[in-house]
Amino acid sequence: MIKYASLGVLALMLTACQQEKVVESNTKITVKPYPNSSKGTQQDIYFGVTVDDPYRWLEDDLSQETKSWVKAENEVTEDYLSQIPFREHIRKRLEKLWNYEKYSAPSKEGDWTYFSKNDGLQNQSVIYRKKGEDGKEEVFLDPNKFSKDGTTSLAGLSFSKDGSLAAYQISEGGSDWTKVIIIKAEDKSIIGDTLTNVKFSGMAWQGNEGIYYSSYDKPKAGSALSAMTDQHKLFFHKLNTPQNTDALVFGGPNTPRRYIGAGLTEDERFLVVTAANTTSGNELYIKDLKAPNSVFVPIVNNMEKNHYVIDNEGDNLIIFTELNAPNGRLVQTNIANPTPEHWNDLIPETENVLSPSTGGGKIFATYLKDATSLVKQFDRNGKLEHEVELPGIGTAAGFGAKKDDKTLYYTFTNYVNPGTIYQYDIASGKSEVYKASAIQFDPSNYESKQVFYNSKDGTKVPMIITYKKGIKLDGTNPTLLYGYGGFNISLTPSFSTSNVILLEQGGVYAVANLRGGGEYGETWHLAGTKMKKQNVFDDFIAAAEYLIKEKYTSSEKLAIAGGSNGGLLVAASMTQRPELFKVAFPAVGVLDMLRYHKFTAGAGWAFDYGTADDSAEMFNYLYKYSPYHALKQGVEYPATMVSTADHDDRVVPAHSFKFAARLQEYHKGPNPVLIRIDTKAGHGAGKSTAMVIAEQTDKWAFMFQNMNVGYKDIQK
Repeated sequence: MIKYASLGVLALMLTACQQEKVVESNTKITVKPYPNSSKGTQQDIYFGVTVDDPYRWLEDDLSQETKSWVKAENEVTEDYLSQIPFREHIRKRLEKLWNYEKYSAPSKEGDWTYFSKNDGLQNQSVIYRKKGEDGKEEVFLDPNKFSKDGTTSLAGLSFSKDGSLAAYQISEGGSDWTKVIIIKAEDKSIIGDTLTNVKFSGMAWQGNEGIYYSSYDKPKAGSALSAMTDQHKLFFHKLNTPQNTDALVFGGPNTPRRYIGAGLTEDERFLVVTAANTTSGNELYIKDLKAPNSVFVPIVNNMEKNHYVIDNEGDNLIIFTELNAPNGRLVQTNIANPTPEHWNDLIPETENVLSPSTGGGKIFATYLKDATSLVKQFDRNGKLEHEVELPGIGTAAGFGAKKDDKTLYYTFTNYVNPGTIYQYDIASGKSEVYKASAIQFDPSNYESKQVFYNSKDGTKVPMIITYKKGIKLDGTNPTLLYGYGGFNISLTPSFSTSNVILLEQGGVYAVANLRGGGEYGETWHLAGTKMKKQNVFDDFIAAAEYLIKEKYTSSEKLAIAGGSNGGLLVAASMTQRPELFKVAFPAVGVLDMLRYHKFTAGAGWAFDYGTADDSAEMFNYLYKYSPYHALKQGVEYPATMVSTADHDDRVVPAHSFKFAARLQEYHKGPNPVLIRIDTKAGHGAGKSTAMVIAEQTDKWAFMFQNMNVGYKDIQK
């Protein structure tokens, strides 16, 4: 017999279940003594200036001394974090938030529709497929079976035009070095040998004969994770032949370029190659594969601007370019005369930054309007057909499909709306929800608003601020300010499961769209490069000052975060204005600006940064803001948790190692300055779900602890 509780008792039980228990900060946490970071006598001379580099030995990631230092630093960091009383509460909350099915937009390849799905807490998402909309789902590739610990990830997947063959890349431990495996799609049987030592590469199929891919020669001496890589090479791999017989198509000693990308037009007539020495600006070449004994024809023979071919109609090419158009435009030309003097505008430049794609015989122009998406559909002659009605202000992505497709799929998200997949009818221009997010989060309780603030030189900079409705602007809200500001990359609104932890605690999440990014085109980008890089830091510091002035927060409740170039941003800001921030999270950062170009592909970043070898003026500029060199003895720095990974072969961990060692040496005061070093992980891509949750747990625990705000445990 089942006994039911009375209504009164039941109401009390429900109330008790939903009560928020506050877990206070531990005011007695002690930091173990920092490891003994021995100091060497290394000195370098730049234009007559002697620069000490006592922690140069930490650049050797293969040495036992470095490995011992990493182990000792991680022990100090883990000991500190383990004392935070609400760390486990945060981890459990994140696990619960993360535990929902996540889907990608589908794509059709041959007779199959492919998509990725994660059942919630799987370390890696699984590739599924089905025949027809109502077909039975089956697993196509399960990256969780690539390795026992979930640290081997899928880094790319490409199908032949008829869908019968597939090539996929795997990354081990987060490295940029990948392997390529080619299979028959029907039965997933492997064809030929695994391709090795592939890096920064797409996979472009030529019929069912083979694939084009790019790579560098793997360093013969020293560490493959840190040694310089310089000459990118484009190869063609013919199926069922040894990799060492692959034909060199472009690059190498005769046409040395640091970055080479390749793709085929959808009709597979043209091979298009982009070649560059830095991350901005590229040459453009094309080869007619249907013409006997054809050679590469240069469309653009300099690297001053960015250009790429987006499609063709027979002999006519459609090209995206920034030539005479800082915000981008689409032009068309004929293969007989493809150079810029023969270009004709198809979609002219506008005041908004253009990012084009094609699908269903149409052109989709995705514009950035104050860092949010605006999408227009044009016919092939550049005539406007529809402005896509988006579900709100945010980021829409995925407007690409094959020429014969009648529908396409795109995702829409912003800081309070989880990613939703929409199905778009190309003929009518109508959208409908295809797959909504299943996360347990109610967007109606939160709001995002865009503000514009003045930087140091008066430039207006946009920032989007997100928070729980009804919070008081009294300067007491824990706030995380995030930024990037470089490489023409735009920060557009996107939902983060991790950020729910901050928002539901009554915190504020702010993202500043700094100069150096691509939010307002090439002009905005250039305003944050080389001798103008300080503009980026000034923009970020001004964002912090705005948040304090408007009483969203105070210096005692303000944290800053950023990764890679954003790690440089955070470290430069905390060294220039240490009193402005309570907590700092420089992640996988470029922190030694005098030597960054001597590792892996770092020399390619010189367009944004310049190098210390360029001139005395450039050296002095870099030396002044370089975070490793800007640290000063006896200064109280914010509570800092530097983060990096042992397999980061893009921004080598030596940057973070050297910065952390000197920060621990110079810092004074009670704030902890720690370094968290992931193992079997790289620059960020491909991390297992377990690693991501652990990393985010430690971030929020460290932040709340050092702001002394505690944590409201809202497990339900």
